Amino acid sequence: MLSQHKLRVAVVGASGMVGRELIQLLEKRRFPVAELFPCGSGKHSTTISFKGRPLRVRPTKLSQLENMDLVFLSTGEDVSRKLAPPLVHRGVWVLDDSSAFRMDPNVPLVIPEINPQVLSSQRRLIAGPNCSMAALAMGIYPLHKKVGVTAVRAATYQSVSGAGKIAMHDLENEIQAWKKNAGHKKIPAPTALPHTIAFNLFPHIGSFTKGGFTTEEVKIGQELRKIFEAPGLKISVTAVRVPVFRGHSIAAWVETRKKITPTQAESRLRKAEGVVLTPGTRYSMPTEVAGRWPVYVGRVRRGESPQEILLWIVSDNLLKGAALNSVQTAEVLLQKGWLIPRGFSSPMLSQTAH
Repeated sequence: MLSQHKLRVAVVGASGMVGRELIQLLEKRRFPVAELFPCGSGKHSTTISFKGRPLRVRPTKLSQLENMDLVFLSTGEDVSRKLAPPLVHRGVWVLDDSSAFRMDPNVPLVIPEINPQVLSSQRRLIAGPNCSMAALAMGIYPLHKKVGVTAVRAATYQSVSGAGKIAMHDLENEIQAWKKNAGHKKIPAPTALPHTIAFNLFPHIGSFTKGGFTTEEVKIGQELRKIFEAPGLKISVTAVRVPVFRGHSIAAWVETRKKITPTQAESRLRKAEGVVLTPGTRYSMPTEVAGRWPVYVGRVRRGESPQEILLWIVSDNLLKGAALNSVQTAEVLLQKGWLIPRGFSSPMLSQTAH
C-alpha cells in the first residue's frame, strides 16, 4: 500500500490518449485516490471509466482544481503554462507532461529510475520528459552510470500517436484510401502532420530551427543533458515520423569515457530497473511493446572502437514516455511522505522544511 491517506486527484486532458492511459494506471497500480476529477476542454461530452464507474469529463476550471491534492496535466504547453503556476501557489502538487517547464532551472525534470534525487518537498511543480528522450535515457543510463557517456548519436522512429489522436486518424484514413484507390493520388491531405504518413516516413517532427534541426531533436538533446546533469554531453539526433500507430524506436550510438564490451553493457542493462534486455541478435518491435511498461533494449554491439556501443531501444511512448512516468513520480512523492491530503501534517514535510 502506497499511503494510508487517499487523495483528491485531477487529470487535465482526461479524454486524450495520455490522459486515458494515466487514469488506467492509477487504477492498475492502486494509487490511493479518494476522488478522481477528470477534466478537459469541455468541447465534447465525454465519459471515462475508473474502478468500474463511469465519470463525466468536466470542463477545466481553475477554481475546482485548486481544491485538489494532486493535478496531472496531460495537456499542451499553453494550458500547462496557464494552470500550473496558480495551482502550485495554492499548494497543489502538479505533474506536467508538456514541454512547458522542462528546461526551467527551477523545475525538476524527472525520470524516477534515473534522478529521483532532484525531487524536493519545496518544489511542487514537476516536469515529465519528452517521450523519445525518456526511452533513450532509460536505455543508455545504465552505461552512463558505469563508464560515463560522452557522446550520443541517435535516430528516432516515432509513431503517429506521439502527434495525437488526429494523427492516428490520419494514418487510419490514409490506409483505407490506399486500399480503395490503389494509388497515391487520391490519398486525403493530412490534417495533423506535414505529409501523408501511410507507407511513408519523414524526418520532420516539430518545426525547423535556424541550425537545421527540428524542435523535437533539440528537445531530446537539451533534456538528456538536464536529466544526466551532463551539460557537456555531445548529442546529435534525427527524429523521424513513421507509419506506426503506437511505440517509438531508437537506433543509438554511444561513446563512453571508459572501455566497455557488449557483454558488460548487457550485464548492466539486465540489472537496470525499468529496462528489459533482449540479448544477442534478438530485438523488440513497437507492435510487441504496446501496452507494456518497460523500455526494451537489444542489438547491443560494439562500434569501431572499444568505447563505442550501439543499441536498439523500443518503448510505448504513451506509457514510459508520458503517463507511466508521471504516475511513478507521484508514487515517489508518496513514498517520501510529501504527497498527502491537504490539511494533514506530515513529519517528513516538517523535517525537510528546516
